[in-house]
Amino acid sequence: MTGLMKKNTKKDKMLGPKQTQDDIVYGHIFDAILEQRLPPGTKLSEEAMGEIFGVSRTIIRRALLRLSVEQVVSTRPNRGSIVASPTVQEALQILKAREVMELAIIELAAVHATKEQIAKCRALVSEEHEAIAQGDTGRSIRLSGEFHIELAVMANNIPLASFQRSLVSQSSLIIALYESSKHTNCSFDEHTQLLDAIEAGDKVRAVAMMKSHLEHIKSKLKLDDDNPVNDLHAVFSNVVKKKA
Repeated sequence: MTGLMKKNTKKDKMLGPKQTQDDIVYGHIFDAILEQRLPPGTKLSEEAMGEIFGVSRTIIRRALLRLSVEQVVSTRPNRGSIVASPTVQEALQILKAREVMELAIIELAAVHATKEQIAKCRALVSEEHEAIAQGDTGRSIRLSGEFHIELAVMANNIPLASFQRSLVSQSSLIIALYESSKHTNCSFDEHTQLLDAIEAGDKVRAVAMMKSHLEHIKSKLKLDDDNPVNDLHAVFSNVVKKKA
């Protein structure tokens, strides 16, 4: 058994015993992208990542393929994979797609959301608030992304939830590339207000607030910045590889 399978994070345990090595590797990379620990353009060496996670290159390759389908990783023939780096034009298209998706999602969420789902999202907002207070920018960004993914779950529409996951992670790449301020997270006050509208079943208010929320995110983008590149070993330093 590899070190990766021995190590279980809190998230891994929540996913249950059916989680595979592919799922774990995918989850770590997805979170690193969402937290902006893996900036756009970072080369994803299969050999290095195999050593980091203690798994075969085949497993790394499958995880990267899954991420490429979600368009957050670019796989180049004979050149390996890199974290996607959206152009200005691509960023504008992604943001427009995100707007269309979010408005549909929030309207459906106001109809279908359960008390349990709303409570889960409020807990995410609380964690996001805590991360912001602690100055943990990466964690606050990830929690903000998870909040928006959970809104899609509330909508009770599986295709929307799947598309939303991809768009949220792509948005994180855009923010990493083009954010003009240091505060990359969404406002937790806005998240709370969105939940209040959903809980009240007020579709009109929820849609209006989401439009304002997305405009707030977009207003912080400056579409002319370059992105840094991080070292893979440093990014995944929290993943401990233990030999059997």
